[in-house]
Amino acid sequence: MNAPASQNGKLLFDGAEWDFATIGRTYDAIHEIGVGEMGLNVYPNQLEVIRAEQMLDAYASIGMPNMYRHWSFGKHFAREECLYRKGARALAYELVINSDPCINYIVEENTMTMQTLVLAHAAMGHNHFFKNNYLFQQWTDATSILDYLTFAKEYVAECEDKFGVEAVEGVLDSAHALMYQGISRHPMPRRTAAGMAEKARRRRQHEEETYNEIWRTIPRSELQKSASGEFAGQQGREDFELNLPQENVLYFLEKHAPKLEDWKRELLRIVRMLAQYFYPQRQTKVMNEGCATFVHYEILNRMYDRGQISEGAMLEFMHSHSSVVYQPSFDSGHYSGMNPYALGFAMMQDIKRICEEPTDEDRDWFPGFAGNGDAIGTLKEAWAEFRDDSFILQYLSPKLIRDFRLFHIHDRSDSPFVQVNSIHDEIGYRNVRKQLSDQYDTGARDPDIQVVSADLSGDRRLVLHHRVRNGVLLNKNECDRTLLHVAHLWGYRVKMMEMDYDTGELRKEHEALPMP
Repeated sequence: MNAPASQNGKLLFDGAEWDFATIGRTYDAIHEIGVGEMGLNVYPNQLEVIRAEQMLDAYASIGMPNMYRHWSFGKHFAREECLYRKGARALAYELVINSDPCINYIVEENTMTMQTLVLAHAAMGHNHFFKNNYLFQQWTDATSILDYLTFAKEYVAECEDKFGVEAVEGVLDSAHALMYQGISRHPMPRRTAAGMAEKARRRRQHEEETYNEIWRTIPRSELQKSASGEFAGQQGREDFELNLPQENVLYFLEKHAPKLEDWKRELLRIVRMLAQYFYPQRQTKVMNEGCATFVHYEILNRMYDRGQISEGAMLEFMHSHSSVVYQPSFDSGHYSGMNPYALGFAMMQDIKRICEEPTDEDRDWFPGFAGNGDAIGTLKEAWAEFRDDSFILQYLSPKLIRDFRLFHIHDRSDSPFVQVNSIHDEIGYRNVRKQLSDQYDTGARDPDIQVVSADLSGDRRLVLHHRVRNGVLLNKNECDRTLLHVAHLWGYRVKMMEMDYDTGELRKEHEALPMP
């Protein structure tokens, strides 16, 4: 869609009803403000109108279009539909896919005002964040995700036809259970088809040059005797050749599980690729939603100032917007932690205030951008260069800490009291900011589990380590159930050792055998 000539003073729509011509006209006005005035850099947008049932179906399949089949998606759909029909849960107004083109799902039951909000929020805000944030640039390929999902769906269906639905679901069940342990947290160079072909060619050439017929003539008993006599050294060499320790458990199983057939390895790779695709989104929830909420707030206010939307539409928008950014108090029945929309939007608004109307306190805390007069430029730089934990650590101001009434308390299990560690003073502000930042650090939240040893020539036992931080051990029941999935994929005994991060002391052990 192309940006139109200015329509100042002329309402784009009047009332709740909409049609596709109205959607197109309104999108063009939004694009003119978002890209033309604010300088947002977005993928081309693809708008799809769906029904409420289709939105529920999208919830169930982790928000991805053209998803492969799995029984858990049906279970989630039944649960979400039940909650929606009973009025216990509202339906999302939109769903946006990080792809090129960027796919925006809008619900046909929305009023035209809500469609306008959704287009500004998703097609401009989320779209800009997806395209420009460094984590998404490192970890996702927006140009290929839709094609890969099509391949995954077709491949899973073919496997179900060839090997049976139960066999496929068994592998996917285990892979889904290990999804958070299917992530590489350090970026690797992306492999091209030409590079992979060259690597395969060099491997074949090496095998041909080092092949020796004499090894085929040695009796097997002699080989086994030699292997048992040098077991310790062999195990060390195997661990080195397997690049252990390995944090990506799914990747290790995909490459090295002794009994896995090729089709099962491909299923693990599909799940692993999806887990990696969502990795940036888990680290940028506050920033992503804060960016999109700030953008829709700016765009709709500018549309109102231009006379493109009515007062009634503006009141409807403000009612929805204020509900989205509402932060329940800690003693409210609705409280479930910090609302990412509330915190994110408040921080974006606060950065704008600091750029345009800084106080002396702001100049002391943020000398790099306080009073620079370029709020949008400052925000775009932050959206591109940070993730939630580093963004909060860098940009959360004392004013917002006071506004949200944040303070730090220390709760020890061996004490009947809680201790207030940080209040609203210079040191307290910095400590509160650091403690809140740590809560959004996925490296600190997720258990640190690594493959440390794999015996490929003896009893085939796989050993995992969980590095225990702050004395927090894994939940025994969940750990034991998950280890069964690891053993199912590995095919042999699996051992989990929980080691203290600071002292290296063994805290707990778990073992699992594959089900017969």
